[in-house]
Amino acid sequence: MDLPFDGGITRYFTEDAPEDVRATVKTAKKGDIANPDYPYDSRWKRSEYDKALADLQIELVRMQAWARETGQRIAIVFEGRDAAGKGGTIKRLRANLNPRGAKLVALSKPTDVEADQWYFQRYIAHLPAKGEITIFDRSWYNRGVVEHVFGFCTADQRERWFAQTPEFEDMLVNEGIKLVKIWLNVGRATQLKRFLDREKDPLKQWKLSWIDVEGLAKWDEYTDAIGEMLERTHSQVAPWTIVRSDDKRRARVQVIRHILGRLGYDPYDKSALAPLDENVLGGPDLWHA
Repeated sequence: MDLPFDGGITRYFTEDAPEDVRATVKTAKKGDIANPDYPYDSRWKRSEYDKALADLQIELVRMQAWARETGQRIAIVFEGRDAAGKGGTIKRLRANLNPRGAKLVALSKPTDVEADQWYFQRYIAHLPAKGEITIFDRSWYNRGVVEHVFGFCTADQRERWFAQTPEFEDMLVNEGIKLVKIWLNVGRATQLKRFLDREKDPLKQWKLSWIDVEGLAKWDEYTDAIGEMLERTHSQVAPWTIVRSDDKRRARVQVIRHILGRLGYDPYDKSALAPLDENVLGGPDLWHA
């Protein structure tokens, strides 16, 4: 079977990956967490995960009905390390929602026209109307991390973005939009293992891009850019929530519980929204930990 990008991920693993990362990937067994710093050694039990997720699906449907009836406008921003599980988490979040009122926005590379516009302009068109939920699978935060790491923007452009982002988000919140920002994070070995799995799976190869391949060697550059971005765009009005997603099951449940808890609706089953695991979900302090 031909591997995408000429097997660039496998080549990185065999030739360039740090030895400790390579050793962790090699020795990880099914169900293990490929991150020695993660607070749990193995994945959450499937039966417990399925029960928690099923309860939350009911609450999500109830929340959407509340949003529609009360005219809420909800914007949920998903960002994170490559292969951190954004797509899978979003899939579970939207699984039973009415798609007419729960829109997914995953914008591609800007067109020539969009590149000449105000940076935030193309995102504004996708903001929610009354009764709607908009989920951004990556967002205006591309400039803070990916564009910076790969040199797709100048230092001046990024500084201007840093100056404008808190003001932009203040305007959204002051306009009445409920804004939730999620950063999914994984360890280096976890990321590499997931990329290797994707590379070998013909049903998941489409998820890979040359940015993923080239980005493997830029772990430290990404780390510095993410840390700066979180520090400079975390605010009381629009805070960041960090989720350690080396275990996708724990991450998905924690994310959904957090989102539902932030929105202020009256849950049918309050126990479905608890507990929040401070070892897995928290503020920017969790990033530094």
